[in-house]
Amino acid sequence: MTTKKIIPCLDVKDGKVVKGVNFEGMREMGDPVDMAKAYSENGADELVFLDISATTEGRDTMVDVVKKVAEKVSVPFTVGGGIKTLEDISRVLEAGADKVGINSAAVVRPELIAEAAEKFGSERIVAAVDAKLFPDGTWRVMTRGGLHDSGLDAIEWSKKLEELGAGAILPTSVDRDGVKDGYDLKLTKAIVDAVSIPVIASGGCGNAEHIVEVFKETNAAAALAASIFHEDIVSVGEVKALCRERGVEVSED
Repeated sequence: MTTKKIIPCLDVKDGKVVKGVNFEGMREMGDPVDMAKAYSENGADELVFLDISATTEGRDTMVDVVKKVAEKVSVPFTVGGGIKTLEDISRVLEAGADKVGINSAAVVRPELIAEAAEKFGSERIVAAVDAKLFPDGTWRVMTRGGLHDSGLDAIEWSKKLEELGAGAILPTSVDRDGVKDGYDLKLTKAIVDAVSIPVIASGGCGNAEHIVEVFKETNAAAALAASIFHEDIVSVGEVKALCRERGVEVSED
């Protein structure tokens, strides 16, 4: 049985951790450096740091914040948002990140994934897929912070990303984001079943049961959550305890 990972996500805007609903209505949650340090010390397997307004504002990822966060954590750390070139990736990795997350830039120029995987290694490239369910029953890839419909089918795009060399897929349900009624199990399972690389479930977690559910109902390698940890609804340790109780193998705190 593969050990599942619990990953707190820190969405950052203007130097503060924020959280919204369906990618909108952001409210401040705290300081990214302090929060990242606390999660690292309290059982998080990895962390994801997303500069959520970098792409829509057309600027680079906040490397200074990345450096400060990387200095304080002892677990693997993924950074995404505003990453458009190999130079951007190099800058973020040199700042201390272990991996980078790429979304909009890959839709614009898919070759970026292949080039990045060749230069830095597939294990350092996480392909983010923000997916929205449309009336015809398909999930489409959304870019620019969930605002723009790319027209791409999320399942087929995930397959393509694997072919290009991505080391993991991070699908986030735009419809479920921040709503707290559980992960989109159908979306997650469809992507897990379509690719052979690790899939990180994201979007909609409202309690520890939702994390157990996504591990039981899909073969996701990890579960990403933000609100439940930022709002002290449950701790990483409590999530892991429930997972063990329900027969889901997780790492020690």
